[in-house]
Amino acid sequence: MLKALFFLLFPFTVLAAGKPNIIFVMVDDAGTGDFSPYGGKFITTPVMDKLAKEGMRFDRAYSGSAVCGPTRCVVMTGLHPGHCHRRANRSRNGLIPLPADTPTVASMLKKAGYKTGGFGKWGLGNPGTTGVPEKLGFDLWYGYYDQVHAHSYYPEYLVRNSKREELPGNANGRKESYTHYLIETETLKFIEDHKEEPFFCYAAWTPPHGDYVIPHNDPNYLPYKDKPWSQKDKNYAGMVSLLDQGVGRIVAKLNELGIAENTLLIYTSDNGANASFAKTLKSNGILRGVKRSLYEGGIRAPFVAHWPGKIAPGSTSDLLTTHVDLMATAAEISGARIPIKTDGISILPTLLGKPQEKKHDFLYFEIYEGAFQQSVRVRNWKGYRRGLKDPVEIYDLSRDPSEKNNIAEKHPGIAARFTEILLREHGPSPHFTAPDHFKPKKKGQRKKATN
Repeated sequence: MLKALFFLLFPFTVLAAGKPNIIFVMVDDAGTGDFSPYGGKFITTPVMDKLAKEGMRFDRAYSGSAVCGPTRCVVMTGLHPGHCHRRANRSRNGLIPLPADTPTVASMLKKAGYKTGGFGKWGLGNPGTTGVPEKLGFDLWYGYYDQVHAHSYYPEYLVRNSKREELPGNANGRKESYTHYLIETETLKFIEDHKEEPFFCYAAWTPPHGDYVIPHNDPNYLPYKDKPWSQKDKNYAGMVSLLDQGVGRIVAKLNELGIAENTLLIYTSDNGANASFAKTLKSNGILRGVKRSLYEGGIRAPFVAHWPGKIAPGSTSDLLTTHVDLMATAAEISGARIPIKTDGISILPTLLGKPQEKKHDFLYFEIYEGAFQQSVRVRNWKGYRRGLKDPVEIYDLSRDPSEKNNIAEKHPGIAARFTEILLREHGPSPHFTAPDHFKPKKKGQRKKATN
């Protein structure tokens, strides 16, 4: 009886202290195997370790997609990749921005009284388009708008609300201003500036995405400088440690300001790691597939949630969740009205240790990178195919987490059910065309990556 009364009163307890702050840290191209709470052996990530011990680690979490732009679309809009606007980094109509007035997590929270700030890589609309963040709910965006611009850590400028801010130290090929330092500083300043009002901070930080560079006097690089690895691997490891320590500075700032107990912090990644790091540093662990693939290695995500006094320390969850759930979760936390028919669910009950009555019947993904792909997960089962009329591969992830054994022939009923889901959830798009059948490209046909 007392436990039930506590849960009934919880929302009023939160609101009495002010609406909770929400910080969503999404790093770029880091796989589950890069983080020690998920079995990583090569890179040191003490901050994620600490947050997992003090908060909750999700063991069956997924990114929004297997590549940059679509994941960011899923995060912001609460729509899965079969319904959202961006389903690949480029479309047959080029780099498409979000349409004007697209409902986003930021615009939803802004209407609920939140200050909203984004830092790092936007990737959903360049200056002058309908998809710029300051037109879609953000009071402030600082960093990169264009995803190719974000390939450089020493560009000649960054962007603040569509306006260029020159970096004179990087002019004419010089490398004096490492942009992640600037972006992290702006992230912390936003938190400081809005410590007395509810805020949403979207830290879409770019490490460890390529270019793979880090100042070699950075203390996060030094533990790896003498490793018998390639220089690229050393730089990548240093970049993962750099962003991990940056999350630690966010936590320290929250504690300094006395607002940690009123702040939900989520620490995750936008997709799996690239193939080279999956091989040398085991960045995707034992999972098959890499970035751009809808096998598990391309879409399984590290996902740790931290909220002192609300999330039980050292807890874990096997709830199936993806970044599509941010909008619904933020709505329940803030009291905001969800502005669309979202594909997500609120995971707040799980975060609070309450029964999760509403769960996903399935998780759906599609992508147009190299080849069209679809995948679906239902409980322990995984389906995958390329081509809308191609047969579905079936894997039992409880017994075969590395997706080595396609058992579709043994389970025709499951294959038929998955085929129905894959057809139904693939919504029409004027920008992307899914082929009926997979046709391997000839050697040399692959286009240069843009993410």
